[in-house]
Amino acid sequence: MARKKASNRGSTQLTLDAPPEALAPSRTLVEEVEAVGRSELHAVQSHLILALLHDLKAEAWPLSRDVEHWRAEARGHRDDARRHYTPSMAQRIDVGKLYRQARHRMPTTLDGTLPLPVPDACPVSLAEMLDEDTE
Repeated sequence: MARKKASNRGSTQLTLDAPPEALAPSRTLVEEVEAVGRSELHAVQSHLILALLHDLKAEAWPLSRDVEHWRAEARGHRDDARRHYTPSMAQRIDVGKLYRQARHRMPTTLDGTLPLPVPDACPVSLAEMLDEDTE
């Protein structure tokens, strides 16, 4: 509990009646900070999956009228990933896994057209995906 105490200069100081261990960060605060970190990591991963998915669709159906839209969507998701990304996330992001998830989300056909073959393994690195100059 906080209480006010008058000082000899006429100002008021705030003192705490709590023991020092009560002032240490609580476990819930630590858990909350960790949860925010996980949430940011999840946001980066989700945006990267969507960027990869849109790039894959543009590659698999290069004659589709939607190619420019897909490329723009991919750029937007890379921008969003870049905004949430911190270098400490790099070791926790499995680009191969994200690519497999994006491939899994691809439609089997588009307007009755089968896709052209796309690479089995991710053709770009995390650094390339997060590079501002990546198209």
